[in-house]
Amino acid sequence: MHWIDPNCLPEAKGTVERFVLNPHGEVDGFVMNGAMQAPVLVHTPPHMEPELVRHVRAGEAVSVRGVRPRKADLIAAVAITAANGAGIIDQGPQHEREHPKLEKKKMPAEGTVRLSLFGPKGELRGALLADGTVIRIGPKEAEQVAALLAPNAKIAVTGDGLDTEHGRVVHAKEIGASSHDLRPIKQAKPKLKHEAEAKHDRSAHA
Repeated sequence: MHWIDPNCLPEAKGTVERFVLNPHGEVDGFVMNGAMQAPVLVHTPPHMEPELVRHVRAGEAVSVRGVRPRKADLIAAVAITAANGAGIIDQGPQHEREHPKLEKKKMPAEGTVRLSLFGPKGELRGALLADGTVIRIGPKEAEQVAALLAPNAKIAVTGDGLDTEHGRVVHAKEIGASSHDLRPIKQAKPKLKHEAEAKHDRSAHA
């Protein structure tokens, strides 16, 4: 959202608890604790990672200017001011980005959900466990297992995992309430063009 003037947006302040990772092991946000409020997820696009990890540390105070989607407790950050005074602004990616080529391995995770994780528009994308593990699921697939991604839910997964300097992330392929109750996550089928057109025609003539 590099086209938005951050100075026109509301400001939220708090302390960084931990970074959050996307399925590729890139930092795409952090959990922020406020003195008078529950922890809130702050989303940042992956192209902000270099500046973010250079200036922001867990335990330090930050201020965030961003937008809040209607259906999630989330701030999609446009600008962040670090404790050292550095301003980190979403200027958009400067070139076509490639995901880091990190070696993934099959990895299990199990525990209690601390926070649901969302994309910048409020779409459910996974969960943060109490032990700090990040579980990621595609937005369409996440809708099918939303109850397991809710705060305080018990969850177990297996999938493609990474251990990085900023934490652990598992892109889930199987999910359940426990490791004895795992089932494959159904991949959402994209709608074919002719199916979408047929549905539109039926609606137009209803």
